[in-house]
Amino acid sequence: MTELRNFAVAGRQIAYRLRAGSAPALLFLPGYASDMEGTKALALDQFAERRGLAILRLDYSGTGSSGGKFEAGTLALWLEEALAAVDQLTQGPLIVIGSSMGGWIALHLALLRPERVRALVGIAAAPDFTEWGFTGEHAAQLNENGPLTRGFWESGQRLLLLDNEIAVDCPVRLLHGERDTEVPLEVAFRTMRALRSADVQLNVLKGGGHRLSEPREIEAILRTVAALTEQPLEPAF
Repeated sequence: MTELRNFAVAGRQIAYRLRAGSAPALLFLPGYASDMEGTKALALDQFAERRGLAILRLDYSGTGSSGGKFEAGTLALWLEEALAAVDQLTQGPLIVIGSSMGGWIALHLALLRPERVRALVGIAAAPDFTEWGFTGEHAAQLNENGPLTRGFWESGQRLLLLDNEIAVDCPVRLLHGERDTEVPLEVAFRTMRALRSADVQLNVLKGGGHRLSEPREIEAILRTVAALTEQPLEPAF
């Protein structure tokens, strides 16, 4: 187990685990209300250890081992934390792996740091879920007591991606469960079509739900990441 460490982002204490290794480094971004100790995150950490790859995992403020209140979190704040982690804790090429909401943050990272993000993997990626996941009546009823706050919803509405071209040019791999009842499969197709990159693949996993944490689903994720790491590069950190 790698050491649990913290770094500060605008006064917020962000917990992370960093495994040193060669490039491209992996960066795992959890989903909404999830953390870096989940099944997929740990499987990726073990994969990186076996392959001698660097990997960074982190908890957004208010989740897992990080400080702060979950209700104070917004998509913009958590994107800021992920971006700070990239800038302060890593160097060299990255493969960014985002689960659910983490896939939305991963897309923004690829837009903000195109020179760093070599490839992107979205696991049941949920870009724009504040838009397609809410009726106007539901959104109007949100407050600041959570679990999903009006502040988070408003932040998400300012970071929508799917109605325009997503100017990401790196390889993108999307894995989505056929029976995902939280993020409709159509969202994966919309994401694929919106991406500017010509190298985008969508893998629909038969019978899969939203979590994609069954052994066969984890294996599909690891095969996808392995294929993206085949080209040897210089050490990451």
